[in-house]
Amino acid sequence: MKNTAYLILANGRIFEGTAFGAEGVITGETVFTTGMNGYLETLTDPSYFGQIVTQTFPLIGNYGVIEKDFESDRCHVRGYILRDLCDEPSNFRCGGKLEDWLKKQNVIGLAGIDTRALTKILRESGVMNGMIVSGEGEEAKSILASLKDEGKKSELLEKIKSYKIEKAVESVTGSASAIEEDAATVFAESAEYRFVPVKNDGTKIYDQAEAMKDGNGRKVVLWDFGAKANIRRELLKRGLEVETVSALATAEEILRRNPDGVMLSNGPGDPKENTRIISEIQKLVAKKVPIFGICLGHQLLALAMGADTEKLKYGHRGPNQPVKQLSTGRVYISTQNHGYAVKNDTLPAGAELSFINTNDNTCEGVRYTSTPAFSVQFHPEACAGPLDTSFLFDDFVKLINEA
Repeated sequence: MKNTAYLILANGRIFEGTAFGAEGVITGETVFTTGMNGYLETLTDPSYFGQIVTQTFPLIGNYGVIEKDFESDRCHVRGYILRDLCDEPSNFRCGGKLEDWLKKQNVIGLAGIDTRALTKILRESGVMNGMIVSGEGEEAKSILASLKDEGKKSELLEKIKSYKIEKAVESVTGSASAIEEDAATVFAESAEYRFVPVKNDGTKIYDQAEAMKDGNGRKVVLWDFGAKANIRRELLKRGLEVETVSALATAEEILRRNPDGVMLSNGPGDPKENTRIISEIQKLVAKKVPIFGICLGHQLLALAMGADTEKLKYGHRGPNQPVKQLSTGRVYISTQNHGYAVKNDTLPAGAELSFINTNDNTCEGVRYTSTPAFSVQFHPEACAGPLDTSFLFDDFVKLINEA
């Protein structure tokens, strides 16, 4: 028999369910993601650092654990919430059960709750902090006992509300480097599963020489703010030499490597907290280095150029987010994971809105005319999601060659 576990939301709502994974007590920012698959990519995406992630799709774990699908070398979520956990995964690539892996990663899970009800709360009230209490430890017993006393319960809720994600980027930078592979291996494995470069007309390129010809001889520095492994893979599949540097790197250190372009990666947390990185990006912009930013990189570049960002009510998370390219009017289905957005009306002169989210019209991309740079809020490298927008990596190669 599995133990009972609880989710205590900052508004006082309590969900009772079944414990899985590790045991203990954890506090985090409670969010939801709408993916039907891709739970491994979610769990290993550094952008989820500090968050308790709820899967809206009811059955999770049905294809087990597949290390080749990881986006970094470890799990980054604070806690994990499901409707139903599959105990008997079935897939020819399966390397074990999800629960066993989460125990090794020391991640606390809660299953068997009404995830639809939880998602409705987060949609109506906005993202809020929560606490998962699991197991028979002394801390867990003390917290559960405090719920029976109104005074102690109020103190507990204030403690949950006060949780703040801190030092997010510094905590996750470099976590994908441990699973790096060479370009030939990356392309061969991608071709095996048809995850090859895709042109903007939807044509897939299976010939390695053809896919890599435009990027050969060019070097890109990947500035790692919590990069997903697939960003580097997409660059390699286009023939680019990729050198990864830590989030702590300076513009001077990057320029010493003589890059033909700089890739600003995804990452967690509030973009405005990264003041040092923003000032270093400004130095790269002054040198007219071709830049491509994704997710947090998109937000940091916008801030460096003089735009502003805001926190969304409940964010965009999942591989089914529609975005519209304004230059063509075409709508793409994208994968997203972000709680902040660039404010459309703050874009400076020399910056053009290139993509919008068709659900709420928020900024999904910016192209700069004052410097060779562009960025997108969504994830064109996404593995557990559509390949529709991977042509943006070809646009980056083109930008480099033109520069």
